[in-house]
Amino acid sequence: MTTTFTDLGVSARVIEALRKLGVSDPFAIQSLVIEDAIAGRDLLALSATVPGKTLAFALPIVERIRPQDPTPSALVLVPTRELAQQVADDFAEIAKAAGLRVGVAYGGVSMQQQARGNAKAHVLIATPGRLQDLAERGSVRLDRVRILVLDEADRMLDMGFQPQVDRLVRRIPKDRQTMFFSATLDGAVGRLARAYTHDAVLHEVESAHETVDGLDHRFVQVESRSKVEALVELLEHDGELTLVFVRTKRGADRLVHKLKQKGVVAEALHGDMPQRARQRALERFESGKARVLVATDVAARGLDLERISHVVNYDPPQDDKGYVHRVGRTARAGRTGTGITLVTADQQGDVGRMAARLELNEAFEEDGMKVAPPQVVFSASASGRRSGLRARRRRVL
Repeated sequence: MTTTFTDLGVSARVIEALRKLGVSDPFAIQSLVIEDAIAGRDLLALSATVPGKTLAFALPIVERIRPQDPTPSALVLVPTRELAQQVADDFAEIAKAAGLRVGVAYGGVSMQQQARGNAKAHVLIATPGRLQDLAERGSVRLDRVRILVLDEADRMLDMGFQPQVDRLVRRIPKDRQTMFFSATLDGAVGRLARAYTHDAVLHEVESAHETVDGLDHRFVQVESRSKVEALVELLEHDGELTLVFVRTKRGADRLVHKLKQKGVVAEALHGDMPQRARQRALERFESGKARVLVATDVAARGLDLERISHVVNYDPPQDDKGYVHRVGRTARAGRTGTGITLVTADQQGDVGRMAARLELNEAFEEDGMKVAPPQVVFSASASGRRSGLRARRRRVL
């Protein structure tokens, strides 16, 4: 029997707002966490990139907060500007249906303007650095927050935000509800989760080694000196919008320059760009004026564009989790998509072992490359009740 939003405790007015957005049935992550979240329980959601994650915490927030409550009553911390804006956009319609206001705070724009705009926000979505600045100036009060969400907590730690997050959490009442979303609960992330939550329910949505339903995987042998040409050839034959991943900011700029020289309309997206330039790049990509977006891992966090048909790993990811996060930017909302990884001779060993661990041997070997047997991967357990959906076997070209 299919779980409905009504079964999960979502109100009729919010369900109607979801219907207007074209959302009729819960995604897997929503089916797992919404009921516990609406009940006010602390929760840990162990999840890689999956569709519907924002609404998994947005719906409970909207159900638990009233227009007459203090502002802000809910705080959502995210690692990047793009993710902050994406989460705010996803919140907008359902919050409006409940009579709630949503604010957003991130660097690169006027602090004074954000302070004024967020003064009456019931729900505040923010990056740690900018929120810390606003809190220290007295522009934002956090002593009335009763729901705290940490989204992509593992990335916040990877980016060095733990000191700011710790200082912000100390400003929030201890008798709050905390929802902690992360792709892993290993090491420092697990310690942080245990410190911030109390008697939390653990929901494991998918492991760090699962890939995305509806996604085809391709691994393409290329020569180092002709990688750009190989990419251009792929772009000529494939896709609506293509997201290309590189490892460095300089590499993003350099690749965009080379693509433009070959007649490909492309935009870069990385952390050294001013906010206005980043926003312009995203707008051009979303509108189709630029069919290719070349991004670093950090800058691409939070991108949730349904029309991305292809993800290309121009530079291979650093680990299995990075691969899952990257290719998870396509095949969203029930669509199909393709993840392509360019592999030079010196990268075949590392990429092949990654493919083996992800059970993508067949896809890797289609282009004549060979992989070693999958290695055993240790998966740390966490305390608390555990629920989850076991992955179906990945579909491979």
